[in-house]
Amino acid sequence: MITSELPVLQDSGESGQDTVSLSMSMSELDDPGDGKSKKKRGRPGRPPAPNKKPRKSPLEKCPMGVQRGRKANGMAQQNGEGDPVTLFEVVKQGKSAMQSVVDDWIESYKQDRDLALLDLINFFIQCSGCKGTVRIEMFRNMQNAEIIRKMTEEFDEDSGDYPLTISGPLWKKFRYNFCEFICVLIRQCQYSIIYDEYMMDTVISLLTGLSDSQVRAFRHTSTLAAMKLMTALVNVALNLSINQDNTQRQYEAERNKMVGKRANEKLELLLQRRKELQENQDEIENMMNSIFKGIFVHRYRDAIAEIRAICIEEIGVWMKMYSDAFLNDSYLKYVGWTLHDRQGEVRLKCLKALQNLYTNRELFPKLELFTNRFKDRIVSMTLDKEYDVAVEAIRLVTLILQGSEDALSNEDCENVYHLVYSAHRPVAVAAGEFLHRKLFSRHDPQAEEALAKRRGRSSPNGNLIRMLVLFFLESELHEHAAYLVDSLWESSQELLKDWECMTELLLEEPVQGEEVLSDRQESALIELTICTIRQAAEAHPPVGRGTGKRVLTAKERKTQIDDKNKLTEHFIMALPMLLSKYQTDAEKVANLLQIPQYFDLDVYSAGRMEKVSTFLVLVVFVVEGHGGVEVLEACSKTYSILCSEEYTIMNRVDIGRSQLIDELGERFNHSVEELLQAGEEADDDDIYNVLSTLKKLTAFHNAHDLTRWDLFGNCYRLLRTGIEQGSMPEQIAVQALQCSHYSILWQLVKITEGAPSKDDLLALRRVVKSFLAVCQQCLSNVNTPVKEQAFMLLCDLLMIFSHQLTTGSREGLQPLVFNPDSSLQNELLNFILDHVFIDQDDENQSIEGDEEDEANKIEALHKRRNLLAAFSKLIIYDIVDMPAAADIFKHYMKYYNDYGDIIKETLSKTRQTDKILCAKTLILSLQQLFNELIQDQGPNLDRTSSHVSGIKELARRFALTFGLDQIKTREAVATLHKDGIEFAFKYQNPKGPEYPPPNLAFLEVLCEFSSKLLRQDKKTVHSYLEKFMTEQMMERREDIWLPLISYRNSLLTGGDEDRMSITSGSSSSKAGSIRSKKGRPPMHKKRIEEESVESSWMMRNDTLQTPGALQTPQLTSTVLRENPRQAAEHLPEQNSEPGSESDYVHNPQMQMSWLGQQKMEEVNRKERTAVNYMKARSGGVRQTVRGLMEDDAEPIFEDVMMSSRGQLEDMSEEFEDTMVIDLPPSRNRRERAELRPDFFDSAAMIEDESGFTMPMF
Repeated sequence: MITSELPVLQDSGESGQDTVSLSMSMSELDDPGDGKSKKKRGRPGRPPAPNKKPRKSPLEKCPMGVQRGRKANGMAQQNGEGDPVTLFEVVKQGKSAMQSVVDDWIESYKQDRDLALLDLINFFIQCSGCKGTVRIEMFRNMQNAEIIRKMTEEFDEDSGDYPLTISGPLWKKFRYNFCEFICVLIRQCQYSIIYDEYMMDTVISLLTGLSDSQVRAFRHTSTLAAMKLMTALVNVALNLSINQDNTQRQYEAERNKMVGKRANEKLELLLQRRKELQENQDEIENMMNSIFKGIFVHRYRDAIAEIRAICIEEIGVWMKMYSDAFLNDSYLKYVGWTLHDRQGEVRLKCLKALQNLYTNRELFPKLELFTNRFKDRIVSMTLDKEYDVAVEAIRLVTLILQGSEDALSNEDCENVYHLVYSAHRPVAVAAGEFLHRKLFSRHDPQAEEALAKRRGRSSPNGNLIRMLVLFFLESELHEHAAYLVDSLWESSQELLKDWECMTELLLEEPVQGEEVLSDRQESALIELTICTIRQAAEAHPPVGRGTGKRVLTAKERKTQIDDKNKLTEHFIMALPMLLSKYQTDAEKVANLLQIPQYFDLDVYSAGRMEKVSTFLVLVVFVVEGHGGVEVLEACSKTYSILCSEEYTIMNRVDIGRSQLIDELGERFNHSVEELLQAGEEADDDDIYNVLSTLKKLTAFHNAHDLTRWDLFGNCYRLLRTGIEQGSMPEQIAVQALQCSHYSILWQLVKITEGAPSKDDLLALRRVVKSFLAVCQQCLSNVNTPVKEQAFMLLCDLLMIFSHQLTTGSREGLQPLVFNPDSSLQNELLNFILDHVFIDQDDENQSIEGDEEDEANKIEALHKRRNLLAAFSKLIIYDIVDMPAAADIFKHYMKYYNDYGDIIKETLSKTRQTDKILCAKTLILSLQQLFNELIQDQGPNLDRTSSHVSGIKELARRFALTFGLDQIKTREAVATLHKDGIEFAFKYQNPKGPEYPPPNLAFLEVLCEFSSKLLRQDKKTVHSYLEKFMTEQMMERREDIWLPLISYRNSLLTGGDEDRMSITSGSSSSKAGSIRSKKGRPPMHKKRIEEESVESSWMMRNDTLQTPGALQTPQLTSTVLRENPRQAAEHLPEQNSEPGSESDYVHNPQMQMSWLGQQKMEEVNRKERTAVNYMKARSGGVRQTVRGLMEDDAEPIFEDVMMSSRGQLEDMSEEFEDTMVIDLPPSRNRRERAELRPDFFDSAAMIEDESGFTMPMF
């Protein structure tokens, strides 16, 4: 008996205690004599009581056939109709009520306990997925350990799946039925059978033995059964405790009666009843102690996370169900320790178990010590790497806050506050709920209303909004106001929609004795107001929160419409007043002018027109008074929204807009003439007049068609003058380029929407051609902003006016198609090399030595990424020749952190376009790096240097991008090897043939791609390699020849292991599993399959007619230059024989004949060695199969994580078909990672038995 671990179950007199139905099972109590002799029922070895009434046979009573077909030895057999005949099959199918299944088993138990228990034992064995069966002689003559050992030997090793882990609705239902069966079994047996010291002892002993097995299926299934059994026993103990309380109260009431009215017989019955209940409770406690110490204490730290999760989940149920007995430090410590578990699912179960406890405020006194001990751990889990765990941790902290505000310190709260800015919305929403509980739920409504009346406000939320503004400012993340609003939207929506109160706070005049909003607070309140308006009008989270727009429900749609009507009606009146007050503040005006885009324009058009007119006048004042791009773009967008033809206000807005553009256009033409006439003598006023009007016109031209004002002419004149004279101010040139670009796009829109004439097309072509020439000339401008603007516009226009312009039945636009010539392509590539692939130190020096802060560095990086992305698109869409990408690909490793995602995506897209040309581009990039290294270090390279290792690592990364399906990339990889071999033997050593060629070390780089060749292709490539080798080369073994030796070995090895790579990567992994017992297929079948693949590749003439060597673009900055030593030493080959390298490269027919010759040689060689090969392989296969059988005999106890971080990165690069751009982490995510402590170090886990002796508090 184990009594030290579980305390004596206390009586529970609380009226709020959960109770379970006390109705007795009729299958147990159909004998009226059972209730009179509880001490004598069902002891082992006792015959049935002679006074029992005759009952129906189980065969007659059991409709489901639990007893049908049973042999004498306890083996269940199938009846002729195919009905389920075992408990496992009945529970698995779940076609019958679980209570009737249990009642039938109870009837069979009363008839023959051994056979019934044998059914139950086989039920647990079969639920574990074991095919073995316990027979009656085994049950009677063998110990549990021997039975389990026997069942382990009969366990099916072909698959690691068992019923609890198999997916699918059938097995999901089975798990539920399995748990329900155990609970119903204890419930139906709780009045007699569980006290017979036979059934429960046998079941608990079996489950304890199974839970200690090395077989995962036994441990998992038995632990789940034992924990559900324990939960059912806790329920029984709770009922016993309640019955004891009731009996004690009845006894006290009867005893307190007067002597004459006291019923002594009733007192004796109550005493007997109390004694029986106490005895039953003692037995239940012993059962629970056995399960807890024999199973829970060992399995809550099992190697399998699912088993640990089951234990923690159930102990949480026990503590909530029977808190008087289990909610104490002796049991809470297990949950506290497991908060440090390495697996997220286990930590999640801990948090949910604690949430169920903290939800009941009456339990807080019992949790006080636990809270003090583990509060820091719970708060730190709000930054858990698993988002689901972090969400539940925040919810738990919120429950702790609700129960006791003093439990959390200010530092604890601040750790949760900043999570409202998390990019993961569930985390942010949970943190928003915490913030609402902490800051916005503690206020005096009466005092707020009194203050609102005194100030003349219509809303009492003024102080709460002030508090929100202060929190936003103190968080110092002003660009994330939309995230803050979205986090609070579900918990504080009423407060965030109080736009009347926000407007009153902004417009109210200062009152003596009361503090008004500062300028910084006003800006923050306006920004928050705009975010609340956007959230209400769009009804979806901001960008970066969520996976996309979801379909709104009817209720959400109605709420959205009501909110838009409400905000429109309010801001019709309030917006003009706000603009009038803040019209000189650029930041506030830019934010306020965003409000009209969220209006319901039907309501706005039907509103008071004098307010609309006032608003338009104020917008004109803003345009005239501001020169900032953000303000001007906001004004332009406002006009664009209000000029919709479907609304009645369109005419009035259009007239106002035309008047404004007329005035700006006239002023611009006049100022341009003055500037051009002044020439080099132009003063600052002339420059300012042109720049200010050009900025405004450019901002409006972005959203409005201003072609009738002919802005392109004067902008082109400004640009030409700047190019010719070299004295045009930087800002004017940038704005003129942008305005000209908009003008061209609007002209293209007109042509595509109408039926243009040939003259219209030619006129637009002349305009585009002249502007492209100007942009190309601006690439050599001394001002970096001008060059960057010209580059971006060039890339955009080349993309727009490319061959894709004629798709979609638009062949008439063919005259507008522009294809960049080689000089323009080279200039664009040189710009990328000079302005993108630069070191951070170089960039800092280029900005006049000023020291950049972190924000400027991020902005500069963002700009460079945009430049690279614009040029990469030209390569992807075949506007710029693919070989130009070689100069980009070669920077993949060096600039991986900055541009790795862009380069990887470019590589993926170009491979989809042309696999062979992409492979030739990759090898060209490696050749460029190799040539640069030769130029720096000379022909005698140090193959152990970091530079050579860097090229090899880049080649390895390139090889990984080819993916797992070698059939798809077969020709591309073969072409890559061919080009690499030709490059390695391109030049001969002038010292003589006994010395290696200068480029021979490149073969060591080429070795990285050998694993991507099929076995038969390795032989073909090796044959091609031998064409370049002399007999002397084959015999040399010096270190200087190691690259050739290594490359040859990589082509000659890997025969058997590549067999699996012949098939497509989508083939089933189980077929090639190393643990398969089916053995390998016959060797002749494999040979036939390989030869069929070889022959199919030989017959594919079209795919093998690859272009010759690529022409490298002529560069001016980073250019592939031939080594002068190599150029001088190069001897041209004359009178080459048929079948030589030159013929192979330039003659597809000769190429096919060469391949055919290689294949014929391979077939002949294969026929000569087939017999010897089969003999050698047969012995090896037998040894391999024998080794696999020995490996399978080893039971698996622990799950081992096989993949390292590096291997995971490699795998992510291999799957090119599902490749996605991995953007570098944002600043917020980096801050999150820096704030996250290491929760899962070895010191935090209780790994050994010594953990149980650790003091908890």
